[in-house]
Amino acid sequence: MIASTVIGLGSTAPLYSLAATLGFIVMAAGAQAPIALIVAFVPMCLTAFAYRELNTAVPDAGTAFTWATKAFGPRAGWMAGWGVFVAGVIVMSSQTEVASKYLLLMIGDGSLAKNHALVVGLGALIIVVMTWVSYRAVEAGALTQNVLMALQYIAIIAFCIGLALAIGNGAFAHTNFSWEWFNPFAADNPAGFIQAVLLAIFIYWGWDTCLSLAEETKNPRTTPGLAALLSTVVLLITYIGMTLLAMMHAGVGTTGIGLANPDGAEDVFYALRTDALGDWGWVLVFAVFVSALSTCQTTILPTARGTLAMGVYRGLPRAFAKITPKYSTPGFSTIFMGVVSIVFYVGMSLLSGNILADTIESTSLAVAMYYTITSFACIWFFRRNLFDSGRNLVFRLVLPLIGGLMMAAVFIISAVNMFDPNYGETQLLGTSGTFVMGVGSLLLGLVVMAVWSRFPGAKEFFTGRSLNRETPVMVPES
Repeated sequence: MIASTVIGLGSTAPLYSLAATLGFIVMAAGAQAPIALIVAFVPMCLTAFAYRELNTAVPDAGTAFTWATKAFGPRAGWMAGWGVFVAGVIVMSSQTEVASKYLLLMIGDGSLAKNHALVVGLGALIIVVMTWVSYRAVEAGALTQNVLMALQYIAIIAFCIGLALAIGNGAFAHTNFSWEWFNPFAADNPAGFIQAVLLAIFIYWGWDTCLSLAEETKNPRTTPGLAALLSTVVLLITYIGMTLLAMMHAGVGTTGIGLANPDGAEDVFYALRTDALGDWGWVLVFAVFVSALSTCQTTILPTARGTLAMGVYRGLPRAFAKITPKYSTPGFSTIFMGVVSIVFYVGMSLLSGNILADTIESTSLAVAMYYTITSFACIWFFRRNLFDSGRNLVFRLVLPLIGGLMMAAVFIISAVNMFDPNYGETQLLGTSGTFVMGVGSLLLGLVVMAVWSRFPGAKEFFTGRSLNRETPVMVPES
Protein backbone atom coordinates (compact mmCIF):
# COMPACT_ATOMS: atom_id res chain seq x y z
CA MET A 1 0.00 0.00 0.00
CA ILE A 2 2.68 2.51 1.03
CA ALA A 3 4.88 1.73 -1.97
CA SER A 4 1.94 2.15 -4.38
CA THR A 5 0.88 5.40 -2.69
CA VAL A 6 4.42 6.75 -2.98
CA ILE A 7 4.41 5.98 -6.71
CA GLY A 8 1.06 7.77 -7.06
CA LEU A 9 2.30 10.82 -5.15
CA GLY A 10 5.62 10.74 -6.95
CA SER A 11 3.87 10.79 -10.31
CA THR A 12 1.91 13.85 -9.24
CA ALA A 13 5.04 15.45 -7.72
CA PRO A 14 3.16 17.84 -5.41
CA LEU A 15 5.93 20.41 -5.00
CA TYR A 16 6.58 20.69 -8.74
CA SER A 17 2.87 20.68 -9.59
CA LEU A 18 2.08 23.55 -7.24
CA ALA A 19 5.21 25.50 -8.19
CA ALA A 20 4.28 25.25 -11.87
CA THR A 21 0.58 26.10 -11.50
CA LEU A 22 -0.16 28.09 -8.33
CA GLY A 23 0.63 31.44 -9.90
CA PHE A 24 -1.49 30.70 -12.97
CA ILE A 25 -4.37 29.44 -10.81
CA VAL A 26 -4.37 32.67 -8.79
CA MET A 27 -4.11 34.74 -11.97
CA ALA A 28 -7.24 32.98 -13.26
CA ALA A 29 -9.34 32.68 -10.09
CA GLY A 30 -7.93 35.36 -7.81
CA ALA A 31 -8.79 34.86 -4.14
CA GLN A 32 -10.99 31.90 -5.06
CA ALA A 33 -7.92 29.75 -5.75
CA PRO A 34 -8.53 27.46 -2.71
CA ILE A 35 -12.09 26.61 -3.74
CA ALA A 36 -10.90 26.03 -7.32
CA LEU A 37 -8.54 23.40 -5.91
CA ILE A 38 -11.42 21.76 -4.06
CA VAL A 39 -13.78 21.86 -7.05
CA ALA A 40 -11.10 20.18 -9.19
CA PHE A 41 -10.53 17.59 -6.47
CA VAL A 42 -14.16 16.40 -6.57
CA PRO A 43 -14.20 14.90 -10.11
CA MET A 44 -10.64 13.61 -9.61
CA CYS A 45 -11.70 11.78 -6.46
CA LEU A 46 -14.84 10.41 -8.10
CA THR A 47 -12.76 9.24 -11.06
CA ALA A 48 -10.47 7.49 -8.58
CA PHE A 49 -13.47 5.44 -7.43
CA ALA A 50 -14.18 4.48 -11.05
CA TYR A 51 -10.54 3.49 -11.49
CA ARG A 52 -10.65 1.42 -8.31
CA GLU A 53 -13.74 -0.50 -9.40
CA LEU A 54 -12.41 -1.20 -12.88
CA ASN A 55 -8.99 -2.13 -11.56
CA THR A 56 -10.56 -4.62 -9.17
CA ALA A 57 -12.19 -6.41 -12.11
CA VAL A 58 -9.44 -5.89 -14.70
CA PRO A 59 -6.01 -5.09 -13.18
CA ASP A 60 -4.43 -4.31 -16.53
CA ALA A 61 -1.49 -1.98 -17.23
CA GLY A 62 -3.47 -0.48 -20.11
CA THR A 63 -5.94 1.10 -17.62
CA ALA A 64 -8.15 3.56 -19.55
CA PHE A 65 -7.36 1.98 -22.92
CA THR A 66 -8.22 -1.56 -21.81
CA TRP A 67 -11.29 -0.63 -19.77
CA ALA A 68 -12.81 1.66 -22.39
CA THR A 69 -12.26 -0.97 -25.08
CA LYS A 70 -13.98 -3.61 -22.99
CA ALA A 71 -16.88 -1.26 -22.25
CA PHE A 72 -17.39 0.70 -25.49
CA GLY A 73 -15.37 -1.03 -28.17
CA PRO A 74 -11.99 -0.56 -29.88
CA ARG A 75 -12.30 3.01 -31.17
CA ALA A 76 -13.36 4.56 -27.86
CA GLY A 77 -10.68 2.52 -26.12
CA TRP A 78 -8.01 3.56 -28.62
CA MET A 79 -8.82 7.25 -28.11
CA ALA A 80 -8.64 6.80 -24.33
CA GLY A 81 -5.19 5.27 -24.79
CA TRP A 82 -4.22 8.11 -27.10
CA GLY A 83 -5.33 10.60 -24.45
CA VAL A 84 -3.00 8.98 -21.91
CA PHE A 85 -0.13 9.12 -24.40
CA VAL A 86 -0.77 12.73 -25.42
CA ALA A 87 -1.02 13.90 -21.81
CA GLY A 88 2.29 12.20 -21.03
CA VAL A 89 4.11 13.72 -24.00
CA ILE A 90 2.80 17.25 -23.47
CA VAL A 91 3.43 17.30 -19.73
CA MET A 92 7.06 16.28 -20.22
CA SER A 93 7.62 19.77 -21.64
CA SER A 94 6.39 21.37 -18.45
CA GLN A 95 8.26 18.98 -16.19
CA THR A 96 11.60 19.31 -17.92
CA GLU A 97 11.20 23.08 -18.24
CA VAL A 98 10.73 23.44 -14.48
CA ALA A 99 13.46 20.92 -13.63
CA SER A 100 15.89 22.64 -15.95
CA LYS A 101 15.11 26.16 -14.72
CA TYR A 102 15.26 25.30 -11.03
CA LEU A 103 18.56 23.48 -11.49
CA LEU A 104 20.03 26.51 -13.23
CA LEU A 105 18.62 28.82 -10.53
CA MET A 106 20.92 27.08 -8.05
CA ILE A 107 24.01 27.89 -10.09
CA GLY A 108 25.70 31.23 -9.40
CA ASP A 109 23.28 34.14 -9.30
CA GLY A 110 20.58 32.19 -11.13
CA SER A 111 20.87 34.21 -14.33
CA LEU A 112 21.54 31.06 -16.36
CA ALA A 113 17.85 30.20 -15.97
CA LYS A 114 17.06 33.12 -18.29
CA ASN A 115 19.03 31.57 -21.14
CA HIS A 116 16.25 29.95 -23.17
CA ALA A 117 18.54 27.81 -25.33
CA LEU A 118 20.37 26.49 -22.28
CA VAL A 119 17.10 25.69 -20.48
CA VAL A 120 15.75 23.77 -23.48
CA GLY A 121 19.03 21.92 -24.07
CA LEU A 122 19.25 20.85 -20.43
CA GLY A 123 15.57 19.89 -20.45
CA ALA A 124 16.10 17.61 -23.46
CA LEU A 125 19.07 16.02 -21.68
CA ILE A 126 16.88 15.40 -18.61
CA ILE A 127 14.36 13.52 -20.78
CA VAL A 128 17.16 11.37 -22.18
CA VAL A 129 18.47 10.50 -18.71
CA MET A 130 15.06 9.71 -17.22
CA THR A 131 14.14 7.61 -20.25
CA TRP A 132 17.32 5.60 -19.73
CA VAL A 133 16.53 5.10 -16.03
CA SER A 134 13.00 3.93 -16.86
CA TYR A 135 14.30 1.65 -19.61
CA ARG A 136 16.64 -0.17 -17.24
CA ALA A 137 14.20 -1.31 -14.54
CA VAL A 138 10.99 -0.45 -12.66
CA GLU A 139 12.61 -1.58 -9.40
CA ALA A 140 15.24 1.13 -9.63
CA GLY A 141 12.50 3.65 -10.34
CA ALA A 142 10.48 2.66 -7.28
CA LEU A 143 13.53 2.98 -5.00
CA THR A 144 14.35 6.36 -6.49
CA GLN A 145 10.78 7.55 -5.93
CA ASN A 146 10.90 6.72 -2.21
CA VAL A 147 13.95 8.93 -1.73
CA LEU A 148 12.67 11.76 -3.91
CA MET A 149 9.25 11.78 -2.23
CA ALA A 150 10.85 12.00 1.22
CA LEU A 151 12.91 15.00 0.10
CA GLN A 152 9.81 16.71 -1.29
CA TYR A 153 7.76 16.40 1.87
CA ILE A 154 10.64 17.49 4.09
CA ALA A 155 10.81 20.69 2.01
CA ILE A 156 7.01 21.08 2.02
CA ILE A 157 6.83 20.79 5.81
CA ALA A 158 9.76 23.20 6.25
CA PHE A 159 8.16 25.69 3.85
CA CYS A 160 4.81 25.58 5.65
CA ILE A 161 6.37 25.95 9.09
CA GLY A 162 8.57 28.81 7.89
CA LEU A 163 5.69 30.76 6.35
CA ALA A 164 3.43 30.06 9.35
CA LEU A 165 6.08 31.43 11.72
CA ALA A 166 6.66 34.47 9.50
CA ILE A 167 2.93 35.20 9.43
CA GLY A 168 2.52 34.60 13.17
CA ASN A 169 5.48 36.77 14.09
CA GLY A 170 4.34 39.58 11.84
CA ALA A 171 7.77 39.64 10.19
CA PHE A 172 6.17 40.51 6.86
CA ALA A 173 2.98 42.21 5.76
CA HIS A 174 0.35 39.56 5.21
CA THR A 175 -3.29 39.08 4.24
CA ASN A 176 -5.79 37.86 6.83
CA PHE A 177 -7.46 34.54 6.23
CA SER A 178 -10.99 34.78 4.78
CA TRP A 179 -13.70 32.14 4.43
CA GLU A 180 -14.70 34.01 1.26
CA TRP A 181 -11.78 32.25 -0.43
CA PHE A 182 -13.90 29.10 -0.29
CA ASN A 183 -16.94 30.66 -1.96
CA PRO A 184 -17.02 29.77 -5.68
CA PHE A 185 -19.83 32.25 -6.31
CA ALA A 186 -17.60 35.12 -5.20
CA ALA A 187 -15.47 34.71 -8.35
CA ASP A 188 -15.87 37.81 -10.51
CA ASN A 189 -14.76 35.96 -13.65
CA PRO A 190 -16.59 32.64 -14.22
CA ALA A 191 -14.48 31.81 -17.28
CA GLY A 192 -11.33 32.44 -15.27
CA PHE A 193 -12.62 30.19 -12.50
CA ILE A 194 -13.20 27.34 -14.97
CA GLN A 195 -9.69 27.92 -16.29
CA ALA A 196 -8.39 27.66 -12.72
CA VAL A 197 -10.26 24.38 -12.23
CA LEU A 198 -8.68 23.01 -15.42
CA LEU A 199 -5.25 24.03 -14.14
CA ALA A 200 -6.03 22.46 -10.78
CA ILE A 201 -6.93 19.16 -12.44
CA PHE A 202 -3.33 19.08 -13.61
CA ILE A 203 -1.89 19.16 -10.09
CA TYR A 204 -3.91 16.11 -9.03
CA TRP A 205 -3.17 14.12 -12.17
CA GLY A 206 -0.68 11.29 -11.77
CA TRP A 207 -2.14 9.21 -8.96
CA ASP A 208 -3.32 6.65 -11.53
CA THR A 209 0.31 5.63 -12.17
CA CYS A 210 0.03 3.14 -9.30
CA LEU A 211 -2.83 1.52 -11.25
CA SER A 212 -0.84 1.22 -14.47
CA LEU A 213 1.76 -0.69 -12.44
CA ALA A 214 -0.92 -2.96 -10.99
CA GLU A 215 0.55 -6.09 -12.54
CA GLU A 216 3.74 -5.48 -10.54
CA THR A 217 1.89 -5.07 -7.23
CA LYS A 218 1.56 -7.90 -4.68
CA ASN A 219 -2.22 -7.55 -4.49
CA PRO A 220 -3.17 -6.02 -7.86
CA ARG A 221 -6.93 -6.17 -7.36
CA THR A 222 -7.15 -4.04 -4.21
CA THR A 223 -3.89 -2.30 -3.30
CA PRO A 224 -3.53 0.02 -6.34
CA GLY A 225 -7.13 1.25 -6.10
CA LEU A 226 -6.84 2.06 -2.40
CA ALA A 227 -3.46 3.71 -2.99
CA ALA A 228 -5.02 5.91 -5.70
CA LEU A 229 -7.73 7.12 -3.30
CA LEU A 230 -5.21 7.75 -0.52
CA SER A 231 -3.00 9.69 -2.94
CA THR A 232 -5.80 12.10 -3.88
CA VAL A 233 -6.65 12.83 -0.24
CA VAL A 234 -3.00 13.47 0.71
CA LEU A 235 -2.67 15.78 -2.28
CA LEU A 236 -5.77 17.78 -1.34
CA ILE A 237 -4.47 18.40 2.18
CA THR A 238 -1.03 19.34 0.86
CA TYR A 239 -2.27 21.74 -1.81
CA ILE A 240 -4.85 23.54 0.32
CA GLY A 241 -2.39 24.00 3.19
CA MET A 242 0.41 25.38 1.03
CA THR A 243 -1.95 27.60 -0.98
CA LEU A 244 -3.54 29.18 2.09
CA LEU A 245 -0.17 29.97 3.65
CA ALA A 246 1.17 31.39 0.38
CA MET A 247 -1.93 33.55 -0.06
CA MET A 248 -1.81 34.84 3.51
CA HIS A 249 1.86 35.70 3.16
CA ALA A 250 2.12 37.01 -0.39
CA GLY A 251 -1.48 37.98 -1.19
CA VAL A 252 -3.06 37.75 -4.63
CA GLY A 253 -1.75 41.01 -6.03
CA THR A 254 -0.21 41.49 -9.45
CA THR A 255 2.99 43.18 -8.28
CA GLY A 256 5.96 42.20 -6.13
CA ILE A 257 5.63 38.75 -4.58
CA GLY A 258 1.87 38.77 -5.17
CA LEU A 259 0.81 35.34 -6.42
CA ALA A 260 -0.98 36.84 -9.43
CA ASN A 261 2.11 38.69 -10.64
CA PRO A 262 2.56 37.37 -14.22
CA ASP A 263 6.31 37.94 -14.04
CA GLY A 264 6.64 35.42 -11.23
CA ALA A 265 3.87 32.97 -12.10
CA GLU A 266 6.29 30.33 -13.31
CA ASP A 267 8.39 30.27 -10.13
CA VAL A 268 6.23 31.31 -7.17
CA PHE A 269 8.22 29.30 -4.66
CA TYR A 270 11.48 30.82 -5.85
CA ALA A 271 10.14 34.26 -4.92
CA LEU A 272 9.04 33.02 -1.48
CA ARG A 273 12.07 30.89 -0.64
CA THR A 274 13.94 33.35 1.58
CA ASP A 275 10.82 34.59 3.38
CA ALA A 276 10.00 31.02 4.39
CA LEU A 277 13.44 29.52 4.95
CA GLY A 278 15.92 32.41 5.08
CA ASP A 279 19.43 31.31 4.17
CA TRP A 280 18.09 27.79 3.68
CA GLY A 281 15.90 28.94 0.80
CA TRP A 282 18.05 26.96 -1.61
CA VAL A 283 16.59 23.79 -0.06
CA LEU A 284 13.16 24.70 -1.45
CA VAL A 285 14.63 25.42 -4.88
CA PHE A 286 16.45 22.10 -4.84
CA ALA A 287 13.29 20.28 -3.73
CA VAL A 288 11.27 21.74 -6.62
CA PHE A 289 13.99 20.57 -9.00
CA VAL A 290 13.91 17.10 -7.41
CA SER A 291 10.10 17.04 -7.62
CA ALA A 292 10.07 17.96 -11.30
CA LEU A 293 12.81 15.43 -12.00
CA SER A 294 10.96 12.63 -10.23
CA THR A 295 7.73 13.23 -12.09
CA CYS A 296 9.58 13.06 -15.41
CA GLN A 297 10.37 9.44 -14.65
CA THR A 298 6.93 8.56 -13.35
CA THR A 299 5.35 10.10 -16.43
CA ILE A 300 7.39 7.82 -18.68
CA LEU A 301 6.49 4.72 -16.62
CA PRO A 302 2.67 4.68 -17.05
CA THR A 303 2.75 6.13 -20.56
CA ALA A 304 5.13 3.42 -21.76
CA ARG A 305 3.02 0.76 -20.09
CA GLY A 306 -0.08 2.16 -21.74
CA THR A 307 1.46 1.85 -25.20
CA LEU A 308 2.79 -1.57 -24.17
CA ALA A 309 -0.78 -2.72 -23.52
CA MET A 310 -1.92 -1.19 -26.80
CA GLY A 311 0.82 -3.17 -28.55
CA VAL A 312 -0.05 -6.41 -26.78
CA TYR A 313 -3.72 -6.13 -27.78
CA ARG A 314 -2.72 -5.01 -31.31
CA GLY A 315 -3.98 -1.46 -30.89
CA LEU A 316 -0.46 -0.41 -31.95
CA PRO A 317 2.26 -2.20 -33.94
CA ARG A 318 3.83 -5.27 -32.35
CA ALA A 319 7.05 -3.37 -31.60
CA PHE A 320 5.28 -1.60 -28.73
CA ALA A 321 4.62 -4.98 -27.08
CA LYS A 322 8.30 -5.93 -26.88
CA ILE A 323 9.79 -6.52 -23.43
CA THR A 324 13.55 -6.16 -22.95
CA PRO A 325 15.00 -9.57 -21.96
CA LYS A 326 17.57 -8.06 -19.59
CA TYR A 327 15.45 -5.49 -17.69
CA SER A 328 11.91 -6.83 -18.24
CA THR A 329 10.67 -3.36 -19.22
CA PRO A 330 8.71 -2.21 -22.29
CA GLY A 331 11.85 -1.17 -24.12
CA PHE A 332 10.48 0.11 -27.42
CA SER A 333 7.53 1.87 -25.76
CA THR A 334 9.84 3.61 -23.27
CA ILE A 335 12.28 4.81 -25.91
CA PHE A 336 9.45 5.89 -28.22
CA MET A 337 7.93 7.94 -25.39
CA GLY A 338 11.26 9.63 -24.72
CA VAL A 339 11.97 10.45 -28.35
CA VAL A 340 8.51 11.88 -29.05
CA SER A 341 8.70 13.95 -25.84
CA ILE A 342 12.03 15.48 -26.89
CA VAL A 343 10.77 16.30 -30.38
CA PHE A 344 7.61 17.90 -28.99
CA TYR A 345 9.44 19.86 -26.27
CA VAL A 346 12.18 21.22 -28.52
CA GLY A 347 9.73 21.93 -31.35
CA MET A 348 7.29 23.86 -29.16
CA SER A 349 10.17 25.72 -27.50
CA LEU A 350 11.36 26.93 -30.90
CA LEU A 351 7.86 28.21 -31.67
CA SER A 352 7.43 29.96 -28.33
CA GLY A 353 9.64 31.02 -25.47
CA ASN A 354 6.79 30.79 -22.96
CA ILE A 355 4.96 27.46 -23.16
CA LEU A 356 4.71 26.42 -19.50
CA ALA A 357 1.14 27.57 -18.78
CA ASP A 358 -0.14 26.39 -22.16
CA THR A 359 1.36 22.91 -21.81
CA ILE A 360 -0.21 22.58 -18.36
CA GLU A 361 -3.70 23.41 -19.65
CA SER A 362 -3.25 21.24 -22.74
CA THR A 363 -2.27 18.33 -20.52
CA SER A 364 -5.32 18.90 -18.33
CA LEU A 365 -7.56 18.85 -21.39
CA ALA A 366 -6.23 15.44 -22.48
CA VAL A 367 -6.57 14.18 -18.91
CA ALA A 368 -10.16 15.40 -18.68
CA MET A 369 -10.94 13.58 -21.93
CA TYR A 370 -9.70 10.13 -20.96
CA TYR A 371 -10.93 10.46 -17.36
CA THR A 372 -14.40 11.22 -18.75
CA ILE A 373 -14.27 8.12 -20.95
CA THR A 374 -13.05 6.00 -18.01
CA SER A 375 -15.80 7.22 -15.67
CA PHE A 376 -18.53 6.34 -18.15
CA ALA A 377 -16.75 3.08 -19.01
CA CYS A 378 -17.07 2.07 -15.36
CA ILE A 379 -20.84 2.48 -15.52
CA TRP A 380 -21.24 0.61 -18.80
CA PHE A 381 -18.82 -2.19 -17.94
CA PHE A 382 -20.73 -3.01 -14.75
CA ARG A 383 -24.19 -2.21 -16.17
CA ARG A 384 -25.53 -5.73 -15.58
CA ASN A 385 -24.81 -5.58 -11.84
CA LEU A 386 -25.36 -1.92 -10.95
CA PHE A 387 -28.48 -2.59 -8.91
CA ASP A 388 -27.35 -5.83 -7.25
CA SER A 389 -26.36 -3.95 -4.09
CA GLY A 390 -26.29 -0.50 -2.58
CA ARG A 391 -22.51 -0.50 -2.86
CA ASN A 392 -22.61 -1.16 -6.59
CA LEU A 393 -25.19 1.57 -7.06
CA VAL A 394 -23.01 4.15 -5.30
CA PHE A 395 -19.49 3.22 -6.45
CA ARG A 396 -20.23 1.94 -9.93
CA LEU A 397 -23.03 4.28 -11.01
CA VAL A 398 -23.63 7.41 -8.94
CA LEU A 399 -20.06 8.51 -8.18
CA PRO A 400 -18.59 7.71 -11.63
CA LEU A 401 -21.59 9.40 -13.28
CA ILE A 402 -21.13 12.62 -11.33
CA GLY A 403 -17.38 12.57 -11.88
CA GLY A 404 -17.76 11.88 -15.61
CA LEU A 405 -20.29 14.66 -16.09
CA MET A 406 -18.10 17.15 -14.22
CA MET A 407 -15.04 16.17 -16.24
CA ALA A 408 -16.99 16.38 -19.50
CA ALA A 409 -18.27 19.86 -18.58
CA VAL A 410 -14.78 21.13 -17.80
CA PHE A 411 -13.46 19.62 -21.05
CA ILE A 412 -16.17 21.11 -23.28
CA ILE A 413 -16.17 24.58 -21.70
CA SER A 414 -12.38 24.76 -21.68
CA ALA A 415 -12.05 23.56 -25.30
CA VAL A 416 -14.51 26.23 -26.45
CA ASN A 417 -12.73 28.96 -24.49
CA MET A 418 -9.34 27.87 -25.84
CA PHE A 419 -10.40 28.61 -29.39
CA ASP A 420 -10.03 32.32 -28.59
CA PRO A 421 -6.63 33.41 -30.05
CA ASN A 422 -6.02 35.49 -26.92
CA TYR A 423 -6.43 32.52 -24.60
CA GLY A 424 -3.23 31.52 -22.81
CA GLU A 425 0.31 32.69 -23.36
CA THR A 426 1.01 31.74 -26.99
CA GLN A 427 -0.64 31.87 -30.42
CA LEU A 428 -0.26 29.23 -33.14
CA LEU A 429 -1.97 28.79 -36.53
CA GLY A 430 -4.29 31.73 -35.95
CA THR A 431 -5.62 30.51 -32.60
CA SER A 432 -4.27 29.91 -29.10
CA GLY A 433 -1.31 27.64 -28.60
CA THR A 434 -3.29 25.88 -25.91
CA PHE A 435 -6.01 24.94 -28.40
CA VAL A 436 -3.47 23.68 -30.93
CA MET A 437 -1.62 21.58 -28.36
CA GLY A 438 -4.67 20.37 -26.45
CA VAL A 439 -7.54 19.98 -28.90
CA GLY A 440 -5.27 19.65 -31.92
CA SER A 441 -3.33 16.74 -30.47
CA LEU A 442 -6.56 14.90 -29.62
CA LEU A 443 -7.93 15.46 -33.13
CA LEU A 444 -4.63 14.17 -34.49
CA GLY A 445 -5.42 10.95 -32.65
CA LEU A 446 -8.49 10.45 -34.82
CA VAL A 447 -6.30 10.73 -37.90
CA VAL A 448 -3.65 8.34 -36.56
CA MET A 449 -6.35 5.84 -35.54
CA ALA A 450 -8.00 6.01 -38.97
CA VAL A 451 -4.66 5.40 -40.71
CA TRP A 452 -3.51 2.58 -38.41
CA SER A 453 -6.88 0.82 -38.53
CA ARG A 454 -6.34 0.22 -42.26
CA PHE A 455 -3.14 -1.75 -41.73
CA PRO A 456 -3.46 -5.55 -41.69
CA GLY A 457 -1.84 -5.74 -38.26
CA ALA A 458 -4.60 -3.60 -36.75
CA LYS A 459 -7.57 -5.64 -38.01
CA GLU A 460 -7.54 -8.02 -35.06
CA PHE A 461 -7.96 -5.15 -32.61
CA PHE A 462 -10.43 -2.98 -34.51
CA THR A 463 -12.69 -5.95 -35.21
CA GLY A 464 -12.83 -6.68 -31.47
CA ARG A 465 -11.06 -10.04 -31.63
CA SER A 466 -7.88 -9.25 -29.69
CA LEU A 467 -9.56 -7.28 -26.89
CA ASN A 468 -13.17 -7.52 -25.79
CA ARG A 469 -15.15 -7.96 -22.60
CA GLU A 470 -14.20 -11.63 -22.24
CA THR A 471 -10.48 -11.18 -22.98
CA PRO A 472 -8.30 -12.01 -19.93
CA VAL A 473 -5.45 -9.75 -18.82
CA MET A 474 -2.65 -10.38 -21.32
CA VAL A 475 -0.07 -7.74 -20.35
CA PRO A 476 3.01 -9.59 -19.01
CA GLU A 477 3.31 -9.56 -15.23
CA SER A 478 7.07 -8.97 -15.31
